[in-house]
Amino acid sequence: MTKIAYLGPEGTYSEHAAKLWNHESELIPSDSINMVSKTVENGLADQGIIPIENSIEGGVTFTLDLMIHESELLICGEIVIPINHFLMAKEKIELSEIKAVYSHPQSLGQCREFLKKHLPNAELLASLSNSTAVKEMLESNYSAAAISSQRAANLYDAFILKENIEDRPNNETRFIVISRKDHEKTGDDKTSLCFEFDGDRPGTLGFSLMEFASRNINLVKIESRPNKKDLGRYVFFVEIEGHRFDQNIMQAIDALSMNVSMLKILGSYPKHK
Repeated sequence: MTKIAYLGPEGTYSEHAAKLWNHESELIPSDSINMVSKTVENGLADQGIIPIENSIEGGVTFTLDLMIHESELLICGEIVIPINHFLMAKEKIELSEIKAVYSHPQSLGQCREFLKKHLPNAELLASLSNSTAVKEMLESNYSAAAISSQRAANLYDAFILKENIEDRPNNETRFIVISRKDHEKTGDDKTSLCFEFDGDRPGTLGFSLMEFASRNINLVKIESRPNKKDLGRYVFFVEIEGHRFDQNIMQAIDALSMNVSMLKILGSYPKHK
């Protein structure tokens, strides 16, 4: 049976994504995104599921930095799920009584407008996961609430105060599946990679991206992250259409490698349907 590590505990959106990815797998909860990676690297799980992008808040920096700087695992798949946030408490209380709100930083960001309008004086407290937020709320000594999933509310017997409090109705999160190897070619693939330059010169990034455009390779996503060595220096995270073993992509990556100081292929995988 396939073992899949996910950002736990039970009741997180990561758990939901893992079940949708492989409903017959054994799920292993992990305390953090980094621990999901370590669980796979140590052979305790075959794959890991971690969030990488949200339609409201953008890239998940913990995951981007993990893949760029820390992990040698490869992306072998992706899955996109709708996200509906619920505001919950120990018992039924008025919103005006709430002094603090626990949730994962991404979820707090996805509900920013709701919180500003309905809970402007509440302290916002970051948790490692949405399910952890519910536990922390239940253990708090003052009037607190948590933002999490309906499943988490049911699991931990929390009272739902408000449903669907996300700021945009089309709220979705994309999760990547990480493993010790990526996916073989399917004919409808994506490839993720990152690269860094050794200097900062006009046109460097544009000329480098032309290696893809000139070969008719579609650039799906580009995002920058600090290189963690020098202020103002960045690593570029890129997603392109196609598999890294496609001839035109192999040529583009070879050409790009001549113009960068670091290039890391993060994996090729089927596009989410």
